[in-house]
Amino acid sequence: MNPQDLIMQRLNEFKVEIPSWGFADTGTRFGKFFQDAAARSIDEKLADAGHVHALTGCCPTVAVHVLWDFSKDVPATATAAIAAKYGVKIGAINPNVFQDQQYKWGSVTNRDPAIRQQAVEHMIDSIHIGQATGSDLLSLWFADGINYPGQSDIVARKRWLTESLQKVHAAMPPSMTMLVEYKPFEPAFYSTDIADWGMSLLFSKAAGPRAKVLVDTGHHLPATNIEQIVAWLLDENMLGGFHFNDRKYADDDLTLGSIDPYQIFRIFHEIENHRFRTGSAPALAYMIDQSHNLKPKIEAMIQTVDMAQQLYAKACIVDRPALAAAQAKEDVVGSETILRSAFLTDVRPYVAEWRKSHQLAADPLVAHRQSGYEARVAHERRTKYGSKADSGYA
Repeated sequence: MNPQDLIMQRLNEFKVEIPSWGFADTGTRFGKFFQDAAARSIDEKLADAGHVHALTGCCPTVAVHVLWDFSKDVPATATAAIAAKYGVKIGAINPNVFQDQQYKWGSVTNRDPAIRQQAVEHMIDSIHIGQATGSDLLSLWFADGINYPGQSDIVARKRWLTESLQKVHAAMPPSMTMLVEYKPFEPAFYSTDIADWGMSLLFSKAAGPRAKVLVDTGHHLPATNIEQIVAWLLDENMLGGFHFNDRKYADDDLTLGSIDPYQIFRIFHEIENHRFRTGSAPALAYMIDQSHNLKPKIEAMIQTVDMAQQLYAKACIVDRPALAAAQAKEDVVGSETILRSAFLTDVRPYVAEWRKSHQLAADPLVAHRQSGYEARVAHERRTKYGSKADSGYA
């Protein structure tokens, strides 16, 4: 199959989930910089997400945060109906067990069993929200950890977390997958309870058969070989999905490929290698986890989605039979040249052709800027809330 036909076929399969919180005013630990076009309500977040999907054609689902996007006064089914109105669906459900004051000393690793149970019940409530909205993903990240040696019993925390995950897994319907995320530090700076992919793997296996590892491309220490982690998890059938972003030093939440596009390409290459080796594509959740203070939020989202399509397309056209032959001869230069040749291929014309075949603009960022959407919603939201309304994380 020629490169254009292969890319056209693969891009038909490639879907990227965008996060509701990526359209809201968020900030760093030092403060926020507000944008008039930022979404303040779940309705506005879903409207922005629908706009991105309408331009890119590959973002049909929206990840949501339970405490930020749902309320007891509005049925979850009503939120799903709002999503449908804007041409998208509710995607991964993200519980929040790190924001409330009772979690100061941890949630599922808190020494108080009543607080651990409260965290478990919130996650089970999140499962019910997922069932009501048609979601089949429960995405779990825990801020739990300790800051000083001797502060807490590390093994006890491991056992408490395992027990909690098992309770949550038992409450999931057969169609739902649990994604267990990891992060080496922040807010815990001595010992994070799920600090790396090996810990996440062990917790996932202990939780139950529908639990898998979630890899955030920003959640690694400098120089970590993320594509090796991806390859191993794929071979163990334990990779559940990704949170896409980029970073220079730590978890910077930068737009995808803005620092190291070759790394994301290498990750996609390992995924396509798995398809080549096994004959089938792995079932993975490709999700974005970013929230921008400086870049316009919708433009940043479009940039990331566009880059994800391009880097995935590059990985699809690696000549894998030739690569296998070069590897068999220990031809190091030849093997690297084959890989780099695909990476250096300008796939933008192919991606643009795919968009045209789906009645989309060839360049979604240009189309967005020409649409006037951002200026319109900025005016509407400024009129409604004021120019510096603090939406928090809601």
